[in-house]
Amino acid sequence: MREVGFSTGGARLDALFLRPAGARLLYVLAHGAGAGMRHQWLQRMADALAEEGVATFRYEFPYMQDGRKRPDPPAVLHETVRAAVLAAQEAAPDLPLIAGGKSFGGRMTTQAQADAPLPVRGIVLLGFPLHPAGAPSVKRAEHLPRVSVPLLFLQGTRDELADLALLRPVVEKLSRADLRIVEGADHSFHVLKRSGRTDADVLRELAHAVAEWGSGL
Repeated sequence: MREVGFSTGGARLDALFLRPAGARLLYVLAHGAGAGMRHQWLQRMADALAEEGVATFRYEFPYMQDGRKRPDPPAVLHETVRAAVLAAQEAAPDLPLIAGGKSFGGRMTTQAQADAPLPVRGIVLLGFPLHPAGAPSVKRAEHLPRVSVPLLFLQGTRDELADLALLRPVVEKLSRADLRIVEGADHSFHVLKRSGRTDADVLRELAHAVAEWGSGL
């Protein structure tokens, strides 16, 4: 893994590029709303993906790099997604690209792609935040029909930010979308001990799903 940087809107942002030997795919991986690219879950996810031959390009949104709690305006976030994808393309021009991210980061990626196409083959959403906890709604999915690349939704059955009874019909109406359920996982993909699985097992399951789906694009 090496630290790299890229520019957007006059700002210089940090990124982490991890390319395992024999990589066949590069995932431009955005962080969630409250934790940056160095969060231990994202680090473990990147390591699990590397074991599946998937390189990762993790990056910071401006507000996170500046230590601010309030996310940037959507236009800034979308431009950051675009700049990160282009930077990843430059870092590994020989690898096909997919984009997306954890929760908020994945949602911002779909919004950016809905506004104007990104040079990626597909978008992987690690826990799409369909609605706030305790407030079921599909409003956050209104832009998804405008996304012109295949989508992979990876969702836990205990995810309080995505009622599966609402998410399933949303995905079914999309022309090129796949929903894969992670049994017993919450929004952070944590599973209870009584499930008989560990969080590490879930990470491997997620990484394998990303690699399998991405290779089929």
